[in-house]
Amino acid sequence: MGKVISIANQKGGVGKTTTSINLAASLAAIEHPTLIIDVDPQSNTTSGLGIEPKTVSNSIYEVMIGGVQAEDAIRETELPYLDLIPSHINLVGAEIEMVDRNQRERILSNAISTIREKYDFIIIDCPPSLGLLTINALTASNAVLIPVQCEYFALEGLGQLLNTIKIVRQHLNRDLEIEGVLLTMYDTRTRLSNQVADEVKRYFEDKVFKSVISRNVRLAEAPSFGKPALLYDATSVGAKNYLSLAREIIRRNKKMFKDSTVLSN
Repeated sequence: MGKVISIANQKGGVGKTTTSINLAASLAAIEHPTLIIDVDPQSNTTSGLGIEPKTVSNSIYEVMIGGVQAEDAIRETELPYLDLIPSHINLVGAEIEMVDRNQRERILSNAISTIREKYDFIIIDCPPSLGLLTINALTASNAVLIPVQCEYFALEGLGQLLNTIKIVRQHLNRDLEIEGVLLTMYDTRTRLSNQVADEVKRYFEDKVFKSVISRNVRLAEAPSFGKPALLYDATSVGAKNYLSLAREIIRRNKKMFKDSTVLSN
């Protein structure tokens, strides 16, 4: 059964969607069947993988609200081994529509239960909030990855996220773990980036990934071309950073895989 990892941080602009797209693409590039689920109504992950959200008929909205089977919403991407369940602007109203549902926090978990066997990894891109969509994602996940930008107030609001994770663990998903904390937008030339990195490491200790995502123009440009960095410019620093992260996650989860040759790729 595939490992489900939510990418979550209610603070905007931390590299959450960039991480979702490029981590999923990197896992797929190492030939691990990977599914990315876009649960953000902004649909940036969907468009960042070359799919126009307005043209989507079966999205995660129809899966969670309209009774469509998850397998019927899966779209192939340009990258082998990488599939997508896209988002749609209709998802904006989903939280209101879910309020009166039975087991409303488990709608996503129940929906994807039939497809988990198909993938080694399922990556969920959460919205920048701690509402019912994010709660659904955390309830459906084995782990949560937290991107933290190397800028002022980097740790602002993380206490609220950690409290939400604690509540989900207590009441909805006792197996939920923190996969790791990822430093993003790192600039080796600035003292600030190093200070923030030190602060995050003091706070989270060994939960901080060794892989760091540097500021990179190619990484920022890639979504406008509907491509992950690996397809836009495989030699870019950003693409290499996310490949490093993917390998680190595979190593952390090596018990999942019988074939350890991927660890040395």
